[in-house]
Amino acid sequence: MKLASTSFLEFSYPVMEHFYTIQGEGAHAGKAAYFIRIGGCNVGCPWCDVKESWEAEDHPNTSVAQILEWLQDSDATNVVITGGEPTMYDLNPICTVLKKAGYQLWLETSGAYPISGMWDWIVLSPKRRKMPLDENYPLADELKQVIVRLPDFDLALAESEKMNEHARLFMQPEWSREEEVLPAIINFVKKNPRWQISLQTHKYMQIP
Repeated sequence: MKLASTSFLEFSYPVMEHFYTIQGEGAHAGKAAYFIRIGGCNVGCPWCDVKESWEAEDHPNTSVAQILEWLQDSDATNVVITGGEPTMYDLNPICTVLKKAGYQLWLETSGAYPISGMWDWIVLSPKRRKMPLDENYPLADELKQVIVRLPDFDLALAESEKMNEHARLFMQPEWSREEEVLPAIINFVKKNPRWQISLQTHKYMQIP
C-alpha cells in the first residue's frame, strides 16, 4: 500500500531549517519534537527572533518526501510545523503524508491566513500587525499571547474571549523584555487563573 500519492510526496515548501529538539513553550513544553520551519512571512513583528525566515525565496524548496526522510532518520513522534507563517501555504500535502506515517502534528501560526491540513494541536499566536481570521479562533487548542509591553495585556484579554472554551491560554514574555514584563505577567495570571505562563525554556537550556 502506498504511503501517499506521488504528487503529495513531490509537493515542496521553502524550508528554512529543521531540527529535532525539545519543545520549549506552551502546553507541550518539555516534549521532544521535530521542528520544520517554513520560510515566508509578511506579518513582520519587530521583535521576531527568526527574521531570516521572512523571505521565502531565501530558502530551498524541499519536497515532502525529503521531509519524511528527515523524520524517519530521527526518533521523533511529534512534528511542529512553524515559520515564518506556514499557513501561507497549502498544508494538506505535508499533513496527509505525515499523518499516514503516524506522526502527531502541531501547528504554530499567527492565524492570519486560512488553516489547511489535519492537526492534533494548533497554537494561535495573534500579532497586532495582522490579526487572526475569525474562522481560526474555534480551531485553536492553545492561545499564546506574547507580551512585549503593557497594552498587550488588553489584547490578550480580548483575544481570549474569541477562543473556544476548551482552549488553553498562555502568556509569554518576549525574550528581550522578559525581566521588564514578567512581574506584570505573574500578577496578571494570579488574578486571571485560567491563564498560564509560558517561558522560552529552550533558550534557558541553550538548545534550538
